[in-house]
This record gives sequence, C-alpha cells and structure tokens, in this order.
Amino acid sequence: MVGRKSENGPRLAALLLAAGAGRRFGGPKQLAELHGEPLLLRALSQANAVAGAGTWVVLGARAAELAPLLAARDARVLVNPAWTEGIGASIRHGVAELGGQADAVLILLADQPAVGSDDLQRLVAAWRAAPERPAAAGLAGRPVVPAIFPASWFPALSRLRGDRGARGLLREAQALSLVPMPAAGVDIDRPEDLKKIVDSAPLSGGESQA
Repeated sequence: MVGRKSENGPRLAALLLAAGAGRRFGGPKQLAELHGEPLLLRALSQANAVAGAGTWVVLGARAAELAPLLAARDARVLVNPAWTEGIGASIRHGVAELGGQADAVLILLADQPAVGSDDLQRLVAAWRAAPERPAAAGLAGRPVVPAIFPASWFPALSRLRGDRGARGLLREAQALSLVPMPAAGVDIDRPEDLKKIVDSAPLSGGESQA
C-alpha cells in the first residue's frame, strides 16, 4: 500500500517536489539550512507527518547529491529525467508512479519552510470531509499549494506541461475546499528570502509562521 489510510478512509500519498536547480538561489536550495536542517528534510518531515511511508520525493537536478540524504528516511525517491522541462514534468512523473495505489495525492514543495505539519493536518481534514473534491491552501482567498487532489484529478495532473504546476488546475476547479494558510506564502527563491526567515522568530516543526 502506498498511501496512508485512516480507519475506513481513503488512502493519501504525498508528492514532495524537489527537482529544481535553484538558479535564482545560486545553487541547490534543497540543501540550504534553516535552523540547522536542510529545507528538503524539513519538508519531508512535514509530509511524513500526514502521509507516513506514502511519501514520494521527486528529484531532478543534483539528484545524486540529494538522494543520499533520503536514504534513511521514510520516503520513496523518484528521479525525473525531464526535470528541466519544469514543475509540470515532476508532477506528471510522480503521478505516473503512483498509478492506482492512492485515492488522493498531496502535492507540496520543498521551498515552503513555514508550512508545518499542523497546516497539513488541517488540509487533510478538509479533504477527508469532502474527498471527492480538491483541498488547497488559501492565500488571500486564492488556492495555492500545498494541495490535495483526489484520484479523479490524476489524468489532469498527468497532462501538465512545462512550468504549469497544480495552481492553474486549482483555479479552474468548480468545487474546492479552501484552507486559509498564510504560511504557504513564505517560499525560498533567493538567498535573501532564507536570510529573512532565519532572522525572524524560529519556526518549529509543527507550528508555522508567515
């Protein structure tokens, strides 16, 4: 079984996207440390909190360097050979590997360090309350990732191309569970973004600050 299943509930898998080269950051931001922990491992811990062994990590750039970090972790590692195409290719690759082994997939990014396990638990709860429709983080009233897509959306996810990620699909959804999540607005693109977070109040693994 791939996805984590609650008692008499649907199976949830997590797809952690970490394939980018970090060009604007100037190197692999997955290895950048926040309070002594690489961003990649921080995000993995949050994913594990809700999906357990049903967590998949999609690598691309610097995969040979990043994969050993995950060797002893509760995760399955996928290497996307088409990572240079953009985030759409990583989502496609991950969903293809999941196949019919999960009833829904949580898509999250390695560069959203303020998103904590409490945020993801609220997202999962919203999805389980209405498992037939997606559930997404809400930022200023707009849906963003992290987000959960039921299996009926897997074909649409598999058609993503280039840098078009899941956000576009969320905004096209006619029915959606939106979970307010200011922490989803904190992402790391450049070194100064990380410095700003480091200089702010410490982030814990379960609580998130925006």
